[in-house]
Amino acid sequence: MIGSLADNLREITQDILYDYGRERVIDKLDVREHPNKDEVVELTEKLLRIVYPGYFKNKVYRVFTVQNTLAVLLEDVTINLKKQVSIALKSYHPGEVIPQEKLCKASEEITLDFLKTIPKIRAYLATDVQAALEGDPAAENAAEIIVSYPGLYAITIYRLAHELYSLGVPVVPRVMAEYAHSQTGIDINPGAKIGRYFFIDHGTGIVIGETTVIGEHVKLYQGVTLGALSTRAGRALRNVKRHPTIEDNVTIYSGASILGGETVIGANSVIGGNVFITRSIAPNTRVSVRNQELHIDERRRVVETVDATQDESWFYTI
Repeated sequence: MIGSLADNLREITQDILYDYGRERVIDKLDVREHPNKDEVVELTEKLLRIVYPGYFKNKVYRVFTVQNTLAVLLEDVTINLKKQVSIALKSYHPGEVIPQEKLCKASEEITLDFLKTIPKIRAYLATDVQAALEGDPAAENAAEIIVSYPGLYAITIYRLAHELYSLGVPVVPRVMAEYAHSQTGIDINPGAKIGRYFFIDHGTGIVIGETTVIGEHVKLYQGVTLGALSTRAGRALRNVKRHPTIEDNVTIYSGASILGGETVIGANSVIGGNVFITRSIAPNTRVSVRNQELHIDERRRVVETVDATQDESWFYTI
């Protein structure tokens, strides 16, 4: 019986190896030729400890001092990020022979340029924390927001990933963004451009597309989609503005969908819950759903149709 099992496993192994030989898009047999997801996630967590000193401590450090901890983290991040960037740059040009010296120099320059943006990232994050403090009456203090709010967690990783994206690093920023997505349910493409004082309340189900532009002092609630009208053209739409622009001082309540690259939500506007928008909205506008029709069905028999006139509570769906 054991011999029969071993023979079967050998045969199955050979069949799968033969299948690998078809060299389809799902096959990548050299594991060194693409960024390591686990290492990118680990780098992301270390970057969180850099941008929020003292909030995310490593349990292996017996004594926490800002200077020593930062020195260790920066050295670690530099070495490992340079490695992942180098692999990503190489994987982005399959079949192209890039001299190792050139690859090493490019990845080192990108890594250092990225690390130099950390003070700028922290300046933006300070405004995001302030926006949460001002926008959420349940927020007790900055520490609570930093260590527990999924919205800020997703925004922080987005801001880190966006800088790498802006430096032309492939794959790695998306892995970072999807890690935040998996942890929070908030999907922010690293290509989006988001201004200061950005606040996501609750957050679950939010989608922000790659070419979205968001101004300053913008607040989003759960379930908001800033998406494209259509992606049927596939990669032909790459580098085309497909997602909306949200100007300054806009609040968008839960379940709203705003679609299209030419769609602009004007400054100081308020978008009510569950609206569907595919055209531009002028500044200082209030958009809401009116006269929802409810069908009440008992045992597959419609017993009542109600023209539901909403009060203010429907507009502010939180």
